[in-house]
Amino acid sequence: MTIKLKGNMTNFEVKKEEYMSAIKNEDTTTEQRETAFNEMFAALQNDLTEKITNEARNEVHDAQVLAARGQNVLTTKERKFFNEVIASGGFDEDTILPVTTQERVFEDLKTEHPLLEAIGLKDLGAITRYIYSDANKAYAWGALFGEIKGQISAAFREEKIEQLKLTAFAVIPKDMLELGPEYVERYVRTVLVESYSVGLEYGLVNGRGPVQSEPIGLMKDVSEEGAVTDKVSSGSLTFAPSEKGEVVAKELGGVVVSLSKDAKDKARKVANKIVMLVNPVDAIKVQIGNTIQTPNGQWVTTLPYNISPMESEEIPEGKALFFVKGAYLAAIAGGYKINKFDETLAIEDARLYTMKQFANGKPKDNKTALVYDLNIDMNVSTTTTTTSSTTTTTTGA
Repeated sequence: MTIKLKGNMTNFEVKKEEYMSAIKNEDTTTEQRETAFNEMFAALQNDLTEKITNEARNEVHDAQVLAARGQNVLTTKERKFFNEVIASGGFDEDTILPVTTQERVFEDLKTEHPLLEAIGLKDLGAITRYIYSDANKAYAWGALFGEIKGQISAAFREEKIEQLKLTAFAVIPKDMLELGPEYVERYVRTVLVESYSVGLEYGLVNGRGPVQSEPIGLMKDVSEEGAVTDKVSSGSLTFAPSEKGEVVAKELGGVVVSLSKDAKDKARKVANKIVMLVNPVDAIKVQIGNTIQTPNGQWVTTLPYNISPMESEEIPEGKALFFVKGAYLAAIAGGYKINKFDETLAIEDARLYTMKQFANGKPKDNKTALVYDLNIDMNVSTTTTTTSSTTTTTTGA
């Protein structure tokens, strides 16, 4: 590759002129010419090293500035991959996205969709199975220098992720390929994040189980025979406002107590691990009775026992789902495989691709999550009392 030197290389230019003068001067000795050449070459090395270092530093700085501005910056491998996609006019069959791109997709999923992070979604990469351990069984007491006793094998079991596929469809306009690798990568990554987030949220919350080729969602129970059914309500919550918040504290306290034991009635730690999931409409209703204004004017919504409120359209109106973080197994695995869609697409200048990913999820037991009915009274009664000097208005829920 030819190196093109741009800009001033002052020391080198000076030493080059001195060397050329020495060559042209018949009175210059061989030793003087060698000295001039060595000085010129040393100047070239020094100036070139400084120049390339500065250019590299500027490129890194530019990349950092672009990243800070929210611009897309690709690695060398990513750029090569997407340039090849552009050169070939699209993705080849059984194309696997670069590992770093897969990692960015997963990070975007968790960042832009906090529910997936709260549920505990894991990316196993190319691995499609993992070992789950039960902390209550993964130990054994015994005499010093004696045999290791205990049913340790019962503490571990293998979980497979490969049985279900999550497929996203991407229509990639041919004009998109002309915009450059950064835009193609961003487009593909955004399509994956948005498509997978919808599919994952449905599957991990409302999935109907293996019979339907879906995960077992948090809203479901599993019988000993393996039948998947809707959870039965564990009670009713009013979130009724009270002077000291004792109503809400008592109601949610009952939820925490219920979740503090697993399906085998064994106690477990749930402090700071409980998430309350409600429909966006019900989220407003819950906030009404649990939002206060701080002295500095900020409005803050708080729930007792550090319960984390979140929203999901997958939760029916009038229901609230409470689940324990870490008690649900959810993972994606196997890489992101892209294939051309065989059927004709009635869109000009575009090509349809399928993007497949192994994914699965299921609760550890039926006490991973509990469902409650919401009975929130939204009626507001207002009474006005008039006296000779003042008018008092009293509002109550």
